[in-house]
Amino acid sequence: MLERTTSESRVGGTPKTVWNSESHNAGNYGTALVRKMLPGRAFPFPKALYAVEDVLRLFVKEKPDAVILDFFSGSGTTAHAVMRLNKQDGGGRQAILVTNNEVSAEEQRSLREDGLRPGDAAWEKFGICDFVTKPRIRAAISGLTSDGARINGHYKFVDEFPMADGFEENAAFFTLTYESPWMVSNDRAFMAIAPMLWLRAGAQGRRVEKLVDGWAIADTYGILKDLDQASEFVRSLRTVKDLRIAYIVTDDEGRYQQVADELRGIETVRLYEDYLRNCESTGDL
Repeated sequence: MLERTTSESRVGGTPKTVWNSESHNAGNYGTALVRKMLPGRAFPFPKALYAVEDVLRLFVKEKPDAVILDFFSGSGTTAHAVMRLNKQDGGGRQAILVTNNEVSAEEQRSLREDGLRPGDAAWEKFGICDFVTKPRIRAAISGLTSDGARINGHYKFVDEFPMADGFEENAAFFTLTYESPWMVSNDRAFMAIAPMLWLRAGAQGRRVEKLVDGWAIADTYGILKDLDQASEFVRSLRTVKDLRIAYIVTDDEGRYQQVADELRGIETVRLYEDYLRNCESTGDL
């Protein structure tokens, strides 16, 4: 038996077992919506934007600072829906999307006939992430299609406004890579771990890109590598209003505890001196 959702259930009510609503039509508000934002680009069976929005609302309506993790992000509908929820109530919810950059089987055959292979720039540009997910998120935020034109049409249902208005959001894109063991062992790959430290601290504000003076502080976190400069690091941390985490790089448990004791009330995270190996993959997964 099909149960119809109502405008009341879309803004908070008891969900039914089966939903049957015009707003959840994947053809009109999934496939057609993606094509409108990304002219000439197709994605198989994207979910309806408003269906995902309604699902998320059930869990995060009263959590304006929620973080939503989507490990199979596809075309990016989850991030798009989170933007709509934030616009409706002024929330600051965040979405973390994860996807591979897989090229469709049909496209692979064509690319191989042209002498291309995975890893080639001309191959990777047709992968789901580069071809659909990232462009769709950019389009949603900017209100512009992947071709740079204003997106035609209006958002509907809970609220209605031109899609070309976009959203007051921002996005950062990262690529997971394998680093050279030599680069890791010689402390030459800090950039590889820098985004992870920023994400762990809440993904807000400035990101620390380099450790030039033995320590560095951003808007929400700090990193201490040279423990001989711990006193100056601690004094500087105490002036940061929105600080969340202090990363302390050391193999010495005693010295770590000594610095951590000076930072009562602040979360501390210990990174070993060979700290890039904290994120090392053995390849046995």
